[in-house]
Amino acid sequence: MVCCDASLYPYSPSKVAPIILLVVFLASTVHHIYLNILYKAWRITGTLPWGGLLFISGFILREISAFKPNHLPIFIGSTCLLLVAPPVYAVTNYIALGRTLYYVPYLSPIHPGRVISTFLGLDAVIGAITANGGARVASQDATPSDISAGKALLRASIILQLVSFFLFIALQGFFHRRCIQRGLTADKRTPETNKQSKKLRSILYLMYTSSIIISCRHVFRVVEVFQGPEGYLSRHEWPLYVFDGAFMFANMLMMNIWNPMRYLPNDNKIYLSKDGVTERWGPGWVDKRPFLLTVADPFDVAGFFMKRDKVKFWDHEDEHAIVGQEMVGTGKGAGGNASAA
Repeated sequence: MVCCDASLYPYSPSKVAPIILLVVFLASTVHHIYLNILYKAWRITGTLPWGGLLFISGFILREISAFKPNHLPIFIGSTCLLLVAPPVYAVTNYIALGRTLYYVPYLSPIHPGRVISTFLGLDAVIGAITANGGARVASQDATPSDISAGKALLRASIILQLVSFFLFIALQGFFHRRCIQRGLTADKRTPETNKQSKKLRSILYLMYTSSIIISCRHVFRVVEVFQGPEGYLSRHEWPLYVFDGAFMFANMLMMNIWNPMRYLPNDNKIYLSKDGVTERWGPGWVDKRPFLLTVADPFDVAGFFMKRDKVKFWDHEDEHAIVGQEMVGTGKGAGGNASAA
């Protein structure tokens, strides 16, 4: 057992706050598991209960650490779990935006599948930098130069995470602007068009709100790292429970109430016709380029200069079956439509 002579905390850690957050995150996580079963949406929102489990584990260790404030492994475990959990919620936003772009493919500025691969790729790089920095700082054999380099890597990783997320919000905004220009998010005169425009507005506003919440937490971490161990945020406990606790639970609770699958179809082959009303079964948007090329060039800039022809299946929507009016034997049921209700 690795222990220190003195407490690892510059304050007396709360023994009540971790229990409260553990209970509320557990309740939210159980409900998210139920929603994933209800909507059959593990591939889309399965990251929500996964993030909840990370927080639950983190707060369990935090509670144990409050009684053993000089136990280094428990302290590091709690800190790491609470550090990696929020980015998992960001993955939910990546997947939800990708599914939204599949739903309105003719307004998508990027292949929908590239949203996930691009931003997950960035997160993987940032995670590697974070792990490298954390290992340098936590190593018992670290020299002062190693610790300094580790802290620099941690600062860089947190800033890169923030930049990555702001780029994601910018992508959302660009797509939203296109929807506004086409009138897809405006209130219309008929109930059918109002229903579809409300669904689009709801999922976009949901992702905006979630992105802002997660970004606020990232800003907190950036300021904390730059202030250093002697800074206000590191020497007081309440910021942790506000930004890593209350803010992240607010994000979870919001997804409990306005789950993305209330507004999106369960199959990415279902898309919204240009009339803004009719949902159709398309062939799906397939990027035939090599995978590594799609990651390196998600916007297909090379294809633009090479004048490569792109298959725009949405220009032939009359050839595609309307959701709910499929012929028997096509194998396409109303499951996707039901999940969008």
